[in-house]
Amino acid sequence: MTESTRQYAVQKSDEEWRAELSPAEFQVLRKAGTERPYTGEYTDTKTVGVYKCRACDAELFRSETKFDSHCGWPSFFAPLAEDRVEYIEDSTLGMKRVEVRCANCGSHLGHVFEGEGYGTPTDLRYCINSVSLTLAPTS
Repeated sequence: MTESTRQYAVQKSDEEWRAELSPAEFQVLRKAGTERPYTGEYTDTKTVGVYKCRACDAELFRSETKFDSHCGWPSFFAPLAEDRVEYIEDSTLGMKRVEVRCANCGSHLGHVFEGEGYGTPTDLRYCINSVSLTLAPTS
C-alpha cells in the first residue's frame, strides 16, 4: 500500500487486522490486493442498501449509485459522501490510477476511473472489490 499522511480514526496493527479479517480480506483491504474479476459476492447484486467498509463498518456507498459496468467488480458512480473515501495516486503496474481507500481506517477499496463513457451522472467508475465491502440491506 502506498503510504498516506492521513491520521485514521481507526488504527490497528497488522496483527490486529489479521485477527479480525480473513486472509483474502486482509490481502485486499490492508495490502491493496485485488480479487479476481467476476468472483466477488456483490458484482451483480441488485439489493437496495448501504455498502460499508468490511474492516471498520464505515458507510461508503449506496446501492442507488451502483451500476452495471460489466468490468468484473462492483461499480459505483459516487461515494456516499466525499469525506467517506480517500484518494491516493497509484502508479503501480506501469499506469496512472487513483486508489480509493476508506477514510475511516485506510483500507484499500479499489480504484476510481474517469471518462470511460458510462452514462452516469458523474462520469466516474468506482471499481471496488466485493471483499472490501459489507452490504447492509434496507427493508
